Amino acid sequence: MDKKDLKLLEILQRQGRMTVSELADKVNMSDTPCLRRVKKLELDKVIVGYGAQVDPAKVGLSVVVYASVRLSEHSDESTALFESTVAQLPAVMECSVVTGSHDYLLKIVAKDLVTYEQFIKKSLGNLKYVSNIETTVVLKQIFSHNVLPMDSSPIE
Repeated sequence: MDKKDLKLLEILQRQGRMTVSELADKVNMSDTPCLRRVKKLELDKVIVGYGAQVDPAKVGLSVVVYASVRLSEHSDESTALFESTVAQLPAVMECSVVTGSHDYLLKIVAKDLVTYEQFIKKSLGNLKYVSNIETTVVLKQIFSHNVLPMDSSPIE
């Protein structure tokens, strides 16, 4: 991946709906080579999709929660079952394996705290291999970046 690819990625993360001609102009390329590079980035799974960024509060999802989950057992079977189950729960936006006293960190959205409580009781807390759930409710989100930095410098 060279500087042109990184520039394409930087631009597409911010403006994924622009035409190939507009994109090519921004990176000083002609349309065909630009499109070829984008297609290669898609084929190589560097670009994994395109989509609209939606404000959760504007669609009635005003509660964001981080749930730290501990499993009762750590066999390959129970972790695979947990991961496949939470992947099917629409309220779970992210699932990460973490270190420390818990096994997973989930980002969950809900209409309100009552809805979240029902989710815990009926879905997540109802899984037999979940031994503990600790919830952290987000009071106010200061910012959320959706654009990855395309240079390797950690300080900018």
